[in-house]
Amino acid sequence: MSETPQPAGARKRRPVLLVLAAIAGTVVVLDILTKTWAVETIVPGDPIHIIGDVVTLRMVRNSGAAFSMAEGYTWVLTLIVLAVIAVIIRYSSRLRSGWWMLGLGLVLGGALGNLVDRIFRSPGVLRGHVVDFISVGWWPVFNIADSAVVCGAILLVVLSLLGFDYDGSRSGWAARHDREPEPATATEAPNPTSKESDRDA
Repeated sequence: MSETPQPAGARKRRPVLLVLAAIAGTVVVLDILTKTWAVETIVPGDPIHIIGDVVTLRMVRNSGAAFSMAEGYTWVLTLIVLAVIAVIIRYSSRLRSGWWMLGLGLVLGGALGNLVDRIFRSPGVLRGHVVDFISVGWWPVFNIADSAVVCGAILLVVLSLLGFDYDGSRSGWAARHDREPEPATATEAPNPTSKESDRDA
């Protein structure tokens, strides 16, 4: 019995989804492991000092978005995260750039990492508080998922500004850079032996 042929779009999407899943899955695993360690190790109100007061590990329960922003809107943020995840998966078949896959994979993994907290942590489903525990200087306390989202977003912005498009094409600076002519080779020096043979003739 012959297999039903799959649409071209489905065949193209599968490897891209695998790459996105691998990157996002790595972020989620690291995020869950570090948060589990933080909850079991860090005592609230008693931070662990890594580099004086500049870099510390302190337990914070965050009801907002990355870096404690938009606190009190947990359910709204959960819906936004779900929408972002759906959009990334929906348009994954158009991705051809490895750097774009990396950036979107980081954003996807970070979004999923914090979504796990919102679903499974107290005070309830879709209202759970995210565990933050990394404190660097004046920067708000964050976690691995937050870092992945920010790094992925910065990478996507840089790629867009330079003209490296998600479908593998190039525009703007990237296109101009590709069209730069190669440096001309130096003119060969005349061969004196050849000139003497011409005079003799």
